[in-house]
Amino acid sequence: MTAGRTRRAALTGLTGLLGAALALTLAAPARAGAIPTAPAASRTPASLTAPAESAAAPAPAPGWRLTPTGTDVRFRGLAAVDHRTAWAAGSRGTVLRTTDAGRTWRNVSPPGGEGLELRDVEALDARRAVVLAIGEGEASRLLRTEDGGATWTEAFRNTDPRAFYDCVTFLDRRHGLALSDPVDGRFRILSTRDGGRSWEVLPDAGMPAALPGEAGFAASGQCLVTADRGPGGDVWFATGGGATARVFHSADGGRTWTVTDSPVPAGDPARGVFGLAFRDRRHGLAVGGDYRAGQPSPAAAAVTADGGRGWTPAGTPPPAYRSGVAWLPHSGTAALAVGPTGTDLTRDGGRTWRTVDTGSYDTVDCAPDGGCWASGEKGRIARLARP
Repeated sequence: MTAGRTRRAALTGLTGLLGAALALTLAAPARAGAIPTAPAASRTPASLTAPAESAAAPAPAPGWRLTPTGTDVRFRGLAAVDHRTAWAAGSRGTVLRTTDAGRTWRNVSPPGGEGLELRDVEALDARRAVVLAIGEGEASRLLRTEDGGATWTEAFRNTDPRAFYDCVTFLDRRHGLALSDPVDGRFRILSTRDGGRSWEVLPDAGMPAALPGEAGFAASGQCLVTADRGPGGDVWFATGGGATARVFHSADGGRTWTVTDSPVPAGDPARGVFGLAFRDRRHGLAVGGDYRAGQPSPAAAAVTADGGRGWTPAGTPPPAYRSGVAWLPHSGTAALAVGPTGTDLTRDGGRTWRTVDTGSYDTVDCAPDGGCWASGEKGRIARLARP
């Protein structure tokens, strides 16, 4: 990354028991090298299985299960539709889609997009999705598909050399926003009201001034997020690179914003808040740190219970930089954070975290039906599987 720029069923009808069960079973540490790429029970790490009550082999327990993607690109963009369907977007203009719980992935990349650096994907459903390409000037683009990736349409191409788009999010199937690093001292917001078919730059009169060196991190597709659905819903975005790492909040769908300092360390182009997750209008999580390998990342997580007006550092944060975070569905207190050195679990709403896996992932996303996915370097995409 370069400073300031490349930072840049068992399931349907489940109750709150799902979140609690996942939290309990994930609490045991797992060895990343032992995670199977298929549901083969014989290769499930011993630390993820319950003690055997008989001579019979124990059943596999929930945990990350790597899926065969057939590629080595890095996937920083991820969208979970449900426990069977997910989209992933990454380097070399690559977009993959699965509809069979990761047993197979179909390459649905936009034709001629090999030079694009895709960092975010937002799936409106199993067939409709929007992907964001990042970069200086015209390298920042938004592309849309309505047929599962069979065809793509370029919906937006940035023509302002000062803009650099980092993340995109949707409040509902029609209304969405994209975030650019500051232009003329203020973050720029792009808006759509027709499901991503067309986009316009919003006026910046309601945007607080940016700090010197402040920018977004295009690291996990989670620097811009929403909780409520609807055109006037709540939206948040996170920053780093400036003197402090900050979280901006809009309660009117992106027209006006307030900003609050977070306790996640900044003061360097490589440090700040990289990922946000809100389970409702009040309760949110922030993760980040210093993305440079081997650099310490103290206080790499924070929590809010008032919609981002105030942030409290985690009492026991993740031990290293984390770029992605997601609440476990149907649980008010359990969430996962991921980064290049592992996955951490909280069961108390973000106050304390415990490492449960040491595999490398950049982002994580969970669907309402309980399907959770993670993706990262070297073509890694995993599904949170359970017996």
